[in-house]
Amino acid sequence: MSMIQKEAKIEKLLVDDLELEAINQNAMETLTSEKLFVFKIAICDNEVDRSYEVFPTVTLKEMAVLFVGTTILKDHTRKTDNQVARIYKCEVVEKGGDTRNGEKYAQLVANCYMVKTENNKDLIAEIQGGIKKEVSVSCNVSSAVCSICGADIKKDYCKHYPSEKYDGVDCYFKLMGVKDAYEVSFVAVPCQPSAGVVKSLQENNETKQKEELIANKIKAVGSFILDENTKFQEEKKL
Repeated sequence: MSMIQKEAKIEKLLVDDLELEAINQNAMETLTSEKLFVFKIAICDNEVDRSYEVFPTVTLKEMAVLFVGTTILKDHTRKTDNQVARIYKCEVVEKGGDTRNGEKYAQLVANCYMVKTENNKDLIAEIQGGIKKEVSVSCNVSSAVCSICGADIKKDYCKHYPSEKYDGVDCYFKLMGVKDAYEVSFVAVPCQPSAGVVKSLQENNETKQKEELIANKIKAVGSFILDENTKFQEEKKL
């Protein structure tokens, strides 16, 4: 739970004067539209996802600030040579309709740019041709709040399990308090947290579902312990 990764979608974006002005705030020299390839990413939204997690609107707004200036990488490999683009603008956009979280549906949309070079022409062609269109975004949140009891499972014990219903209400976790926005990466298969365990057709479905929920719970607790251990090691260095 310390690092959250979500899938996103890519769209084309035309470069007008306003976009160019925003891009040049990141550049050391003035860039013209001819030198740029610009695209838009719908990073995530405020709907409860398949992992029974959700970024509430207030969290999306925090992310909109933190993701400005963030780099776009290849396959989440954090090396300088894998930097291929940069986010220059990010905003929360309402799309209409309601969510299971009880909010108006909204997306976190990022505008990104690449400087055209000989080295990235193939990547640009693949994006334009729809080959490279899956990306994954990663960030760090401080809290994961249970929709049933309000407990933060990164700090307190919670007896509820994601995807279960309690008195007819779905259990899911609200990801709150963004501590850091790491990067967005092109990937073959978008990353999803708590993807679950491999099912066996010979096992009882109900029993296996319970085991999946327990596994997710253990994973969440383990992530919290790892977070706390990291903090302890950092404090020792100080």
